[in-house]
Amino acid sequence: MTPPPSRGLVGLGIGLAAAGVATAAGVAAGRVTRERTARLAVLAPAGAYAHVADRELAVVADDGVPLHVEVDDPADDAARKGAPTVVLSHGYTLSLRSWVLQRKALTRAGYRVVLWDQRSHGRSEVAASESCTIDQLGRDLHRVIEEVVPEGPLALIGHSMGGMTMMSMAEQFPEVVRERVVAAAFVATSAGGTNMMTLGFGQFVGRLLGRLGPRFLARMGTQQKLVNTARRLGRDVEDLIVDHYSFASPVAQHTVRYTGDMIMGTPLQVMADFLPSINVHDKQAALAQFHGVETLVVNGQQDLLTPPDHSEAIVRLVPGAEHVVVEDAGHIIMLEHPEVINEQLLELIDRGMRAATAHVDIERKPRVRRTVTDLSKRRRVAKARRSGRSA
Repeated sequence: MTPPPSRGLVGLGIGLAAAGVATAAGVAAGRVTRERTARLAVLAPAGAYAHVADRELAVVADDGVPLHVEVDDPADDAARKGAPTVVLSHGYTLSLRSWVLQRKALTRAGYRVVLWDQRSHGRSEVAASESCTIDQLGRDLHRVIEEVVPEGPLALIGHSMGGMTMMSMAEQFPEVVRERVVAAAFVATSAGGTNMMTLGFGQFVGRLLGRLGPRFLARMGTQQKLVNTARRLGRDVEDLIVDHYSFASPVAQHTVRYTGDMIMGTPLQVMADFLPSINVHDKQAALAQFHGVETLVVNGQQDLLTPPDHSEAIVRLVPGAEHVVVEDAGHIIMLEHPEVINEQLLELIDRGMRAATAHVDIERKPRVRRTVTDLSKRRRVAKARRSGRSA
């Protein structure tokens, strides 16, 4: 049946408008991509994200899911006597590769580093949908520690969903935190208690996304091959979206692609599986287990996924916690401002080791809040752009 003229014209108009928007977005994205490739490559030189672990292994979770784990050992002349093992937990739709610059810095500083891919992420096995919960991730982290770091002091570091995983483990296995953890860092994360899925659009739209997001992603997940094809055809637009939600300052094209490959390499069904648990996440009570632990809370000033108020809530619940806000920083802060994050983590672990040795009452420390500007990066970006204009 031929559609009525008016309906056909409306459909044609919508189609042309969509095509126009997509074309405009593609042109704009292409311009941004060219600048990141030509001028900003200095921010992520060749080989910056290359790394080979000293050891790889599989740790079997309590429900039988194999979890991919990597271990880096410091050189003998760099190893610190009595130092904690650092355990890094990554965020939603990322993998342990997101910590590549931190694992290098920590190992150089003399620490043993353990990283793992959370279930259904990275190289860990895809788990049953019903097991994709924050509570299960807490049990997974405990299994990794139990298997790979069965004794000795620990420093726990978690980004986004990885921070939630730390809270979940503390809630279920409080003795691990009380007896072994000397330092904890919550990076761009949240203790929950409010709607998590705002994406910078506010609570009303956030609640709508929280309800509809899992169903939409699950439906799209049945067309994963088609989605993968669309990705290849529209990489510039994909990069523009990844850049918007991940960063708040100029980064190299290699950084955007590296991040986008982690995010979009996560199957849509896996994204859908975890969203309901993230959206109702509330581990505020679990933060009581970190009382007396040297704690750092870090967030980007322009983070759209876990805005600064989420970090401020964690600080209020952990006496003595230090709060560092990084200007011109988004959600994937450890790749956007790696030198700042590396410095903050190394200082945190040093404080934790000193406090454990001197038996410092950390809960009595005054709260410290600092705003940090990555001046070194600003200078490098300005210099790169001046060089580009001269050329």
